[in-house]
Amino acid sequence: MPNDVIEIKNLVRKFGSFTAVNGISLSIKEGEIFGILGPNGAGKTTTINMLLGLITPTDGTIKVYGNDITRHPQVIKEKMGLMTQETVVDGDLTAEQNLEIFAELYGMSGIEKKEAIDNALEEAELSDFRNAKAGSFSGGMQRRLNLVKSMMHSPKILVLDEPTTGLDVQNRVSMWGRIRKLNKSGITIILTTQYLEEADSLCNRLAVIDHGQIKALGTPAELKKMVSEGNVIDISLRFEDIERASKVIKQKLGIECKTVADRISIAAGKEDVKTLSSIISVLEKEKVPIIAASMHLPTLDDVFIKLTGGTIRDELGEQQSNASKIMWRR
Repeated sequence: MPNDVIEIKNLVRKFGSFTAVNGISLSIKEGEIFGILGPNGAGKTTTINMLLGLITPTDGTIKVYGNDITRHPQVIKEKMGLMTQETVVDGDLTAEQNLEIFAELYGMSGIEKKEAIDNALEEAELSDFRNAKAGSFSGGMQRRLNLVKSMMHSPKILVLDEPTTGLDVQNRVSMWGRIRKLNKSGITIILTTQYLEEADSLCNRLAVIDHGQIKALGTPAELKKMVSEGNVIDISLRFEDIERASKVIKQKLGIECKTVADRISIAAGKEDVKTLSSIISVLEKEKVPIIAASMHLPTLDDVFIKLTGGTIRDELGEQQSNASKIMWRR
C-alpha cells in the first residue's frame, strides 16, 4: 500500500466571522493524482494556501511526510511545487531567462542550473524558443513554461491549481498528457479543478468540497455509484412546469426528483427504461408538456446535483463519452 504523504485533520480557516474551511480531514497517498473538486468559493484555494504554508490554519493540522508544516515549513519548499491558476511568466524575458530566475531562487548555479534549464525547456517543448521572449508565446506555450518553472527543484509533490483554466480544448488535452506523464515519473499530484471531465479523466481519488466542507471522498467510480447503480433520467420542461411535474412524479410514482435549471433529474436505477416510460406516460396523462427526455450513466455532474443541489458544468460542455444516451423528443 502506498504511504500517506499528506495528512490533513480537522482543518479550519476563518476570516473574521466567515468560515472558509470548516473541519476538513483527508489523506493523500504517494504517487496518486488527488483531485479537489468544487465550485468557486467552495474552499479549494484556501485549503491549498494552507497546505502550502501561505496562510495559517485557524485550527487543525497538516502534515507532509509526517512533518507538521507549521513547525517544519522547509519541508514545503523542498518537497512541494506549485503551478498557479494564473500564468506567471515575464513577457519581457526569454523562456531561458524566466527559468534562470527560478533556478537561482532555488539555489542552483553552474552546471546544475544549466542542466535544469535545458531539461525544463525540453520537457515544455520550448528548446527551439529558448531565446524568444515569453510575451510572444501562445497561451498554451506560456502555460507549459509556467508548469516547468514549478518543477525546477524536482518536487515530490506538485500542486496544480486549475491548470487548464482558459485553455482551448487542444491545449487542455495536451496538458492532461503532461500531467499523466509527470505522475508516471513518480510525482504525487494535487489537482484543483472546476472541470468535471478533467477530474474524471485524471484523478485516482476526489474530494468534493462545498461551503468549506467535504461532501464526498472516493474514486470517480465510487462517487458515481452514490447517484445510481443504473442510469440517470433527465426531463427537460418549460420553467413554469417544473414544480408541477416534480409533484406529479412524486405523487403518482413515488419517485423523488432533483430540479436543475430547466430540467428535473431522477436516479432511475436498473429499471431505467421502465421508469422513463412511466414518467413520460404520467406527465402526458397530466398534460405536462415535455420538451425532451434522456438517459445517461451517472457523471460527476450528477454527483454534484445529488450532494449540493447544483451543478458546475464545464462551460465547454461535459462530454459523456461513457454514456449510453437515449433521446426522446415530441
